[in-house]
Amino acid sequence: MEYDVIVVGGGTAGCAAAYMLGKYNKKVLVIEKNSFLGGTMTSALVTPMMKTSGNSVNNEFFVEFIKRMKQKNAAITYIDGNEGWFNPEIAKIVLDEMMSDAKVEVLFNSEIVNINISGRYINSIDINNNLLSVSIDTKYVIDSTGNCDVGFLSNCEFINKNFENQPTNLRFIMGGIDLNSFSRWLRDFDEDRNVTSVANINNDIHLSTAYTWDLSKKWALKPLFDDAVDNNILENEDRNYFQVFTIPNMSGSLAFNCPRVYFSNDINVLDNFDLSKALQKGRRVIYRMSEFCKKYFPGFENAFISNIADSLGIRVSRRIKGKYIYTIDDLKSGKKFENPVVVSNYPVDIHSSKKEKSVLETQMQEYQLPIEALMAADIDNLFVAGRCLSADFQAQAALRIIPSCFSMGVGVAKHILTIM
Repeated sequence: MEYDVIVVGGGTAGCAAAYMLGKYNKKVLVIEKNSFLGGTMTSALVTPMMKTSGNSVNNEFFVEFIKRMKQKNAAITYIDGNEGWFNPEIAKIVLDEMMSDAKVEVLFNSEIVNINISGRYINSIDINNNLLSVSIDTKYVIDSTGNCDVGFLSNCEFINKNFENQPTNLRFIMGGIDLNSFSRWLRDFDEDRNVTSVANINNDIHLSTAYTWDLSKKWALKPLFDDAVDNNILENEDRNYFQVFTIPNMSGSLAFNCPRVYFSNDINVLDNFDLSKALQKGRRVIYRMSEFCKKYFPGFENAFISNIADSLGIRVSRRIKGKYIYTIDDLKSGKKFENPVVVSNYPVDIHSSKKEKSVLETQMQEYQLPIEALMAADIDNLFVAGRCLSADFQAQAALRIIPSCFSMGVGVAKHILTIM
C-alpha cells in the first residue's frame, strides 16, 4: 500500500489536514487509535470551541464543519458570536461524512509501531492492526497525535526537556436537567455577565457559568461550594475549577469542563500508569460533583451522569523541535511571518493545580504562527499539526485550542500541496 500522505491521528488538526488534501485529489490515509474521529472534541468531550480572531486564516475546514453541523441542528452561534458551540456525538458522524466526501481512507483501532527512515526521509510506517503488522509507504507524514508519537519513534528532537505541565481534565455530561428552572435561578443568582450568561437560541435554552477556588475574583457560586466542602459533599480540591456549557441538540444536558485531575506530584501524561490513576480519580470526583449539582442547583432534581469522557483532556505533552521554535515573545509582539498558518488572538491560558497560579492573559493582540513551526527539524517529509507544534510552553498554551488546530491542519495541507 502506498499513499501520498499518511495522517497519524484523526483529531482536530489531523481531520482538517486530511480533508483538505483529499479535496485536492491526493491519496490520504488517516490512522486513528480510537473507533471514531475528532480527538479531544469527541473522546475528551471538549465542547464548545474557544472563540478566536475574526481575521483567522486557513479556516476552510472550520467553516465546512460548522455548516454541516448546523444542518443537523448540532451547532449554534452563541451570544458572544462564537460559532463553535457543537454537539460532540454528532461531530463523530459529520467527520465521517467529511472524510468520505473527500475520499480520505480512515483506519480505526490502529496505532503505529515503527517508522522506517532513510536519511532524512520517512519511507513507510508500520502499524499494528488486529495483531497484524502492516507496512504502508508514503511520501509525506503529518503527525497530529497530540503526543507527537511519530516524532518520538523517528528519534526527533523535542524542546520540552524540562517537561513543563498543566493539569488534565476529565470532562462529563449530565442529562435530565430542567434547564428552564436552572437558567432562571442562575440568571438571578449571578449577575456577573462576564461569568454567567443565558440565552434563548433557536427556541432552546443555552447558558454558561463558572467558578474557581481562586480568590482574586468574586465568584457568585462560592458560598455553595464552601457549604458543600463543609458538609463533606465535595472534597476541597474538587472545587478548584468548575465550568459548564449547554450542548446543541442535547436538550436538558450540560457539558462540564471539569474536574481538573492532579496529584501532589504532577501527572506524567506520557505514562499510562499515571493516566490510569488520573482516570479513576477523575471518575470519583465526577460522582461527587454530580451529587453536589443535584443538591444545590434548582433544575437538577432528576439529573444524572449521561456521559464521562473516554479520555483525559491533555493540554500539553511533547513538543517537537521544528525549523522554527515559536516563542512567547513572538506571540506577544505580534511578529509577522511570510507564511502564517494561524492568525489568532486567543489568550495565553495556563491552568494550575495551585490557587492563584493559573494564567489567562485576556488582553491579546493578534499574532501569527509560521509554517516552519510545523515542520520537523530532523525529518524533511514530517510535519506536525496540533498541540505538539514547535513552540515554547507559554506560546503553546495560547495555540492549543480547536480553531487554531484546525488552521494548522489546513495550513500544513496547503504547504504539502505546493511542494508535491
